[in-house]
Amino acid sequence: MALASSLQNPGCRIRITSKGLQFVKQEGLRFVEEELEHIIIPDLSGKEGNFNYNISNVRVTHLHLAQSELWFQPHKQLVLDINNASISLTFQRKLLYWLFYDVGMINASAEGVHIKTKVDLSRDELGRMKIANMTCDASINRMHADFSGTLKRVYDFLGAFITSGMRFLLNKQICPALKHAGLVLLNSLLHTVPVRNPVDDYIGIDYSLVSDPDVSEDSLDMDFKGMFFSLSAKNETIPNMSPELYIKEKERMVYIALSEYFFDSAMHAYFYSDVLSLEIADDQMPKDLEVLLRTSFFGSIMLLDPSVAESPMKLELRVLAPPRFTIKPSGTSVSVNAILNIFLTPKDLPPVQLSSLTMESRLSAKVTLKKKTLQVHLDLKRFRIFSNKSALESLALIPLQNPLKTLLQLTVMPVLNERTKRGVQIPLPEGLDFTRETTSHHAGFILIGGDLHFSKSLREVIEKYRPAPTISTTTVGNNDSI
Repeated sequence: MALASSLQNPGCRIRITSKGLQFVKQEGLRFVEEELEHIIIPDLSGKEGNFNYNISNVRVTHLHLAQSELWFQPHKQLVLDINNASISLTFQRKLLYWLFYDVGMINASAEGVHIKTKVDLSRDELGRMKIANMTCDASINRMHADFSGTLKRVYDFLGAFITSGMRFLLNKQICPALKHAGLVLLNSLLHTVPVRNPVDDYIGIDYSLVSDPDVSEDSLDMDFKGMFFSLSAKNETIPNMSPELYIKEKERMVYIALSEYFFDSAMHAYFYSDVLSLEIADDQMPKDLEVLLRTSFFGSIMLLDPSVAESPMKLELRVLAPPRFTIKPSGTSVSVNAILNIFLTPKDLPPVQLSSLTMESRLSAKVTLKKKTLQVHLDLKRFRIFSNKSALESLALIPLQNPLKTLLQLTVMPVLNERTKRGVQIPLPEGLDFTRETTSHHAGFILIGGDLHFSKSLREVIEKYRPAPTISTTTVGNNDSI
């Protein structure tokens, strides 16, 4: 097969719809709340006339995101808009006014918090989706601190200096915290999406993006190479001649379209890994089939030495070319051409070939998706054999059709289905699975729609892959920055 340097069309396309985005938003907002609750606010100190103050140990105790919207913005952005949020704080005070010195805790709150972030999506050098850039705007409408004690009137009079300073410092920390959450932490989550991974001992799968994610007003489309490859020829590229994958459905949270090329590349990889062959001998050989074979080739056997003629039989099945998938609205089928060699195996002597038969078979394929595992179940539907020698011998083989078909169903098909049952992972982040799957067939591709489910929380996965913290210095605020 000819090789190509690039693919014309993706072998796999995943679409996240507006419904899917709103589902992800709920888990994402919980993550945003947790990140903002852990922001570090530097100490604040200053002097205003005879009033000296020092604010330290500022902690966010509660954050409420009252109104939030998350939407697609063509062609590569997601936009998160949070309005009228509130942030509750506590901090340690040290105040000196004339000869009066006071220390204690103060409860404060930031009201009317507005945060708007735009996330730019692209692919990295490995073909993995990444957050390439983030813009962030944040503002706090008002800040209030609850003062108590004998100096309450003094605090109320001079507290504006403190609250305005706190509002300034808090506002400065919101966007850096969100940018770190997106560019570092969420990208670590996206790194859990498989790009080039082994499937088994023979083949691997390439899920690199062939283009940047495409964002429309109501969906996000990701086009993946979707090509299997032999582990013994990892750099081989198979040209994609399948038609473009077109998804018009938007009712479910997520859709995945898989082209004929996706499945054909798997068959190509297995074929050139030399695993599409099988021997049937000894206890695997049904006795009635062996009797029928000896009867069919009686003339050839009679010409052999008796010690050879009475030796056990062996069948060698070998696929001649990579099997081909055909996907139509009526279903999916697989065409397989193979050669069946029939041998006698005398002890301590080379095998003696009795005949070589060509087999043409058609399998039906049922594709299912469970969580993130794509599986294929195969059934043998059509089967015929004919001789490579003569049409007359082909006629003589008609009685072998049904017994050989039964043999394939009992021996070969279980082996194939055991391998396909292991399945292959689809390119979704760790902790995110498909549920309530539905499968439909179209001309040239299979479309699986479903809803999303978090088997692990966003926080759980991110903490698992959180990058090691780096040492940084904290800038101490002063009155000049207010």
